[in-house]
Amino acid sequence: MSRIAAVASGPYAPPAPARTLTVVSADGARLYVEVHGPENAPPVVLSHGWTCSTAFWAAQIRELATDHRVIAYDQRGHGRSPANPACTTQALADDLEAVLAQTLGHEEKALVVGHSMGGMTVMAAAARPRFRAHAAAVLLCSTGSSRLVAESHVVPMRAGRVRTWITGRILASRAPLGPVTTLAKRILKYGTMGAGSAPHMVEACARIVHACPRAVRHTWAEVLAALDLDHGVRELRTPTEVVHGASDRLTPPVHARALAAALPHCIGLTELHGVGHMTPIEAPEPVTGRIRELVTTYVTGNTPESHRSTPVQQIKEGA
Repeated sequence: MSRIAAVASGPYAPPAPARTLTVVSADGARLYVEVHGPENAPPVVLSHGWTCSTAFWAAQIRELATDHRVIAYDQRGHGRSPANPACTTQALADDLEAVLAQTLGHEEKALVVGHSMGGMTVMAAAARPRFRAHAAAVLLCSTGSSRLVAESHVVPMRAGRVRTWITGRILASRAPLGPVTTLAKRILKYGTMGAGSAPHMVEACARIVHACPRAVRHTWAEVLAALDLDHGVRELRTPTEVVHGASDRLTPPVHARALAAALPHCIGLTELHGVGHMTPIEAPEPVTGRIRELVTTYVTGNTPESHRSTPVQQIKEGA
């Protein structure tokens, strides 16, 4: 099981959940799930990315739990969810379906939010009947559907086979990350965050990422390197908004633009200037604001039907 190492104070310290539960997936994998906020409040389901955990959503959970029911779970092998030999995108889809089925009412709908690998989880589950039955809308943050390694800019070289090969070896390295040192934070910030990210943001990200076991990090990196979920994007018929950081080196903006163009029902593309890959931590207010707006529009139904379908627009915001 993964080690848990998050910051202990400040806006990125994980808040205490109202309750926790263990959800069992289709293949028997056990998933740690937290539920925050009032039980009768509109639900939001949070799916985190590669090498992260429920702690990644601390800022969103703290803000939203006052008037939302926030459901956050650890992907298999991450956080408090034990590792499982089945590491595939279909397993991720199974896990998300299991969380939806075991935390929501029979006909209850939620906003589903996925960051990075969490967004890929949504794409993998897009055609599943249970996902479609429970997802009122989707927010995809800093994610992509294919060519992740080839498009990555974490290695400052000209695009091509050499850069792709080096990037793949770095991301899938079995080497331990070690303690969270000044040098480690500098490297993490360069690869995954905007240049202007505050030290406490970098600290929070580093503690979360360094807590992920290296075997889990390596295994899922290889899965993501071979990722092709373009078909899943075309199946994602739920109203979907895309948010990305303009300075994202790990999944550059080309991915977000491709998603917006391919999604059957894309309702917006938001570009956050000065923000890297870790959008929920680097830009907590814009991300949380989008979540609130989508819940109001698609979950609670407080927006007139005539305003629910809007043309794709690119909104550029400061961090």
